[in-house]
Amino acid sequence: MNENIIIINCGSQFTQLIARRLREMKIHSVVVNWDISCEKISEYSPKGLIISGGPDSVNEPDAITIDPKIFEIGCPVLGICYGMQLMAKINGGIVNSGEKNSSEYGVTLIQKTNENSLLLNENFPDKFNALMSHGDNVSKLPEGFVSTTKTQSNVIASIENQSKKFFGLQFHPEVVHTENGEKILRTFVFDICKCSGDWDLSDWVEHTISNIKNTVKDEKVVCGLSGGVDSSVSAVLVNRAIGENLQCVFVNHGLMRLNEPEQVMEQYKKLGLNVIYVDASEKFLSELSGVTDPEQKRKIIGRLFIEVFEAEAKKIEGAKWLLQGTIYPDVIESGIKGKKGAALIKSHHNVGGLPEKMNLKLLEPLRDLFKDEVRALGKIINMPDEVINRQPFPGPGLAVRCLGEITKKRLDTLREADAIFREELKRAGLYKNIWQAFCVLLPVRSVGVMGDSRTYNEVIVLRAIHSQDAMTAEWSRIDFDVLDKISKRICNEVKGINRVVLDVTSKPPATIEWE
Repeated sequence: MNENIIIINCGSQFTQLIARRLREMKIHSVVVNWDISCEKISEYSPKGLIISGGPDSVNEPDAITIDPKIFEIGCPVLGICYGMQLMAKINGGIVNSGEKNSSEYGVTLIQKTNENSLLLNENFPDKFNALMSHGDNVSKLPEGFVSTTKTQSNVIASIENQSKKFFGLQFHPEVVHTENGEKILRTFVFDICKCSGDWDLSDWVEHTISNIKNTVKDEKVVCGLSGGVDSSVSAVLVNRAIGENLQCVFVNHGLMRLNEPEQVMEQYKKLGLNVIYVDASEKFLSELSGVTDPEQKRKIIGRLFIEVFEAEAKKIEGAKWLLQGTIYPDVIESGIKGKKGAALIKSHHNVGGLPEKMNLKLLEPLRDLFKDEVRALGKIINMPDEVINRQPFPGPGLAVRCLGEITKKRLDTLREADAIFREELKRAGLYKNIWQAFCVLLPVRSVGVMGDSRTYNEVIVLRAIHSQDAMTAEWSRIDFDVLDKISKRICNEVKGINRVVLDVTSKPPATIEWE
């Protein structure tokens, strides 16, 4: 790539949202870890650097820090939240911790105080709302810096050194909660870094296929197909690169939706992929018996998932690689394994569940892409709409939607309710406009009345959300008449359910899945 914006990840859960915003602007970005050296960054010939937020305090003895020489590279630098505090401290400023007004969380009103190079867009208001999420604040500016905005609590909200093109924002421009956040980022990359915005996913496809060929060479790859868009796009992409050296394996772990294993196998035949079907449902259900902790469920599924593939790979002569459809939201929510700098939200079966030692090398060509980019990639490589527009489905399947103990009976109950929910949304013409819709079975019983008799049955939760990248989400407003029909059908047709409730929580504060 001729142009790169380097994003230094200090552990913020919003780091990849920065990359996403840049990609929407056709800017190629590379996310690197906080401990990267100045020399390594220079190899990218960056047009600019962005330092992300993070969970630490810069004043902690073991706090994340970056190579100070990074500020001598000569390109513009933007520090966001923790990144601004780090910029201030490294360059001689002072950051306060634990003092009055040092903490601000949530949407906050920002007021311009001086000329600000990042806020010179036409019609940019003197006051605007922005998302704050910090426990420290910059109390003394480094030499050559000026404060350009403040909050109502008189906390410095942005700083800059115009001569060196160093900029700091205490708020997060990458999130939708910040007004004109996109304008701020556009000003940085186009007006200050002088990027042209010519990055294209088609170029990424060509580069990735070439990279897969050079990496894998003549060795064989075993692909862990799940039926989802991520693993399917991964398989088709790798198949373009190495052809017959890709052997796909579809594992039925007994945790899929109603009739889904049969539908998935038919789908893969149409794609022309070489697929081996393995029914491991009894093995998975046996080891999950009695397990109720969500993290333990994910670890068990991740371990078994790898074990099954390794066992199958031993039957394939020359198999050296395991292909997985890991995408970046999986990685960021699982934390940076072995590194300080990211808080664990939940582990993913294809990230957090991997054993320390594997008999297969790991191939993850999509691990730096968002879900919408994976769908766009599917279109570029001419995959059918029914595959690339399939709603997201978690790797651990219904195990993370069947809260509490997992049994075949409870899974069947969940399957029936889920099928009704999706069927009625399709009938109402709503399903294609909802990013993800599913049911959750709660280990909670409530009293009900059916046919003059008392019932004491479990509860089904309806969950429907809108999202672009799985990093943030809003709950879907479904028509009450449609919800009424869904509720009645589930209570009438699904044995063991006498109550249906609706989840109206967005992400954050909740995650999309319940576990």
